[in-house]
Amino acid sequence: MQQYAMLVSPSANRVYAKTAVQMMVSEIRIFDEFLLDGSIKDLEEVEMGGIPYLTFHGDSLSERDLRCLANVSSLFALFKIHGSMLEPIALSRLDRYENDLTSILKYVGKTNEHFTKLLLNVTAAAAFPADRVLNSRFKVLDPLCGRGTTLNQSIMYGWDSYGVEVDKRDFEAYSAFIQRWLKSKSIKHKAVKSRVKRDGRAVGQRLLVEFAATKELYKAGEMQTLEMVSADTLQSGQVYKKRSFDLIVTDAPYGVQHAAVGAVRSLSRTAKELLELGIPVWTELLRGGGAIGIAWNTLTVSRDELAAMLTESGLEVMSDKPFLGFAHRVDQAINRDLIVAVRP
Repeated sequence: MQQYAMLVSPSANRVYAKTAVQMMVSEIRIFDEFLLDGSIKDLEEVEMGGIPYLTFHGDSLSERDLRCLANVSSLFALFKIHGSMLEPIALSRLDRYENDLTSILKYVGKTNEHFTKLLLNVTAAAAFPADRVLNSRFKVLDPLCGRGTTLNQSIMYGWDSYGVEVDKRDFEAYSAFIQRWLKSKSIKHKAVKSRVKRDGRAVGQRLLVEFAATKELYKAGEMQTLEMVSADTLQSGQVYKKRSFDLIVTDAPYGVQHAAVGAVRSLSRTAKELLELGIPVWTELLRGGGAIGIAWNTLTVSRDELAAMLTESGLEVMSDKPFLGFAHRVDQAINRDLIVAVRP
């Protein structure tokens, strides 16, 4: 049976890097269960030359299986092991654009882009089979999108990205960034700002961007959509129709100043109140068979409390062991975890 080795990305920051391997193990086990038909055996962390790797055995991994594994969040390189020799495997990732789309924007409280990718990965894997994950153009909503880390990762995958953010400063900062980035990469696009109104009342401001990875795709009309609305997340149901999205993925405010942007981000709601009020609204926007993935601070809301909120909204919480392997410390005020739930 062929043995493989995954080299962990050296770009993970110091704090995140301490638990990156542990979380990759859980991520790969979710991939194995939901996307790879149980093809991975003997998954373990090893050191080679003082560098951490994950090794595993795979019995006849298909091209499709390797394409799935290429998207593991903190994967830097993949090898076949032949005795003491490593044979590199070319990675066929979903990525359509240069990786500075997710890494170049820096600001206080930004979620590590490797974790955002992981959250998106496991949410998609819980809901859809491998062929759909690799070949579909999902519609993804982040109802607390901040300055767009989730939006950017969804764009990288070629998916359509939608976000709602109450902080107008974040809306303006992301609007400026994404248009500047598209221009710097000479990516053909058109961007329009407008007002969102419902029943004659202004709900918020909208940025709508349509673009394509190549000029040929743009000319053919095969464009991706990016949309961000400056509004309270509880108004998401006024902005979007019911059952509009395949995936809802968000990093909830942590209840601390640098991550929640004070009272503006949460409109003076606590982190728990925001989730209690938001989850029923977000669930209405999720299509049947789709999934919600939420990252949150366990010091403000317990897993049992959050699971109960999701269940009360009619969702099925994923409670298999791999989904319980993502808790990690960010700083003294934040212990971060994630939870995934599927709409039947």
